[in-house]
Amino acid sequence: MATQTAAVQGKLTFMQAAIALQTVSLFFQAVTAGMLLSSSHGAVLHDVGSRVMYGASMVYVLAAVLAWKPGGGAPRPILYASGFLVLASVQVVLGIAHMPSLHVPLGALMLGLSVLALAHVWSRRVPRRSGTRS
Repeated sequence: MATQTAAVQGKLTFMQAAIALQTVSLFFQAVTAGMLLSSSHGAVLHDVGSRVMYGASMVYVLAAVLAWKPGGGAPRPILYASGFLVLASVQVVLGIAHMPSLHVPLGALMLGLSVLALAHVWSRRVPRRSGTRS
């Protein structure tokens, strides 16, 4: 029999923290990309941010696996997290190849998808018991 676990309201879960880190790092990348496109000052920040974003994508995969197997959660977030890691890998390749015509729109797509994933994870509520009042 599988055991279901739910997040306690008011407590930050590892999954929420991982997706939040990924989303913030992607937003940072968008800001530094704008700096990079308008001047050369954003190059170092964008380079460092790309490493943080890639690491955050790996942490998201780890969080999804830990929420599924030992935590008793659904396996679907592993698919989403793995998809983000694939997109991050493509982003790295496009960035190294200096292909901004593909790199920039893919980055915008990743930011949007990450915000959606963050909203989904943060909107989950702990189910109430049928006999309790609030």
